[in-house]
Amino acid sequence: MTMPAGITRATESLDGISWNILGQVYVPKQHSVNSLSWHATLPRGTFVPPHIHPTQDEFLYILDGCFDLWLDGEEMRAEPGDLVRLPMGKAHGIFNKQDHDIKCLFWVSPSRRLFDLFWALHNLGPNPNPADVVTVSAAHEVDFLPPEDQN
Repeated sequence: MTMPAGITRATESLDGISWNILGQVYVPKQHSVNSLSWHATLPRGTFVPPHIHPTQDEFLYILDGCFDLWLDGEEMRAEPGDLVRLPMGKAHGIFNKQDHDIKCLFWVSPSRRLFDLFWALHNLGPNPNPADVVTVSAAHEVDFLPPEDQN
């Protein structure tokens, strides 16, 4: 699949898609073999547990709010206007510890199986079993780390 030229407007998504991924809203903006981008809204208290993309580089451009990050064992904070670089193979977790929603633009390169993973996670429903999330994610090239007390 090639990327068509054009503009995805602020109020638009690809084919009207809006995913609910573990209580977060992901709106895809672009999808091709080489990359996938999506606008994300993470409500307060939500997070993406530590995980690894073994086949993708991932990026976040922070639009509104501050993220607390865990990157390869180091704690960091990203603010509006910051670009977060998450190289393939490096463990990372993303946390909204603010008292309001955080908005950002994510993208990965190459897209690999992430678009399909988001459909699979969306279809697990609003309160999926964590073991199902881990299993489905691993089948789509995203590997969650075990909780710290199990390392």
